Amino acid sequence: MSTATHIPQKGSHTGRILIIATHAFTQLVRMKVFYFLAIFAIITIASNFFNLPQHEGPESVGTNVLSQIKGWSFGTMHIFSVVLSIVATALLLPKDVEDRTLYTILAKPVPRFDYLAGKLLGVMLLIFISLALMDGLMTLVLQIRTSMVAKEQMEMATTLGWPQREIDALRAETFSNGPSWSMQGAVIAVFLRASIMASLALLISTFSTSTLFTTIVSFMVYFIGHFQADARDVYLHGGQAGEGMIAKVTSLLFALVLPDFQIFNVIDAVIQGETMPIIALGKLTLVALYYAMFFTIASWFIFSDKEF
Repeated sequence: MSTATHIPQKGSHTGRILIIATHAFTQLVRMKVFYFLAIFAIITIASNFFNLPQHEGPESVGTNVLSQIKGWSFGTMHIFSVVLSIVATALLLPKDVEDRTLYTILAKPVPRFDYLAGKLLGVMLLIFISLALMDGLMTLVLQIRTSMVAKEQMEMATTLGWPQREIDALRAETFSNGPSWSMQGAVIAVFLRASIMASLALLISTFSTSTLFTTIVSFMVYFIGHFQADARDVYLHGGQAGEGMIAKVTSLLFALVLPDFQIFNVIDAVIQGETMPIIALGKLTLVALYYAMFFTIASWFIFSDKEF
């Protein structure tokens, strides 16, 4: 018997949501697409350890090799989280309809909002745990490589007769490109971006006729979101139409519905060794919460009118 059949008819909304989320998480872990993506991500991140640096001078290693490791690792986590958030969410509702699990749950009766929120939470839980594991692997690889690079730099700088002040500055620069709290903040930003995409895919799946349609439209919206800010600037400053109040209101309404993913570019600065301000992470968190709630509530309105 499916775990979903044990959802209580009475009790708190939180309890029902957690039970559905647990069932969704278990359901997603069994999917082959998850194993493929997870293995790909782990191999990609771990391969950084074996890619020993080739360099011409000690000053080139700290800023290039370590940044390259972070770049590849965050790129892998980015692709993994976005693909998983879209594909997994797109599969959940059709899978429940196919297995007739959806009919069993809604016949309890279970509020449809609880069902949708539980499914979304299950996807987010899987993404969070996956990113946490990849983050741990990335941090371990980066810590080992940072120590290796620092040791090589100190030996080479000493051999070349560098002043102690310059050696200390080189060492500090190297470790600034190693593991840091800003790097953990960037991982959270990756998770927040994936959460927005999961909630968006959930909305599309409530009125979609197929998993493929949900996946394609979700990816289209994702790519559009990366150019939204540029298009908005051109629209507002490209002519007379962009100078009026109507244009500004239209632009604002568009931004409230479609996420602007350019604000997540702060991750690139962290890869280069810069510090992520806590206020920037707070802003990303609020943005992600807004879109997740907006898309979930919109999904609920659409899903409530469907007959099952």
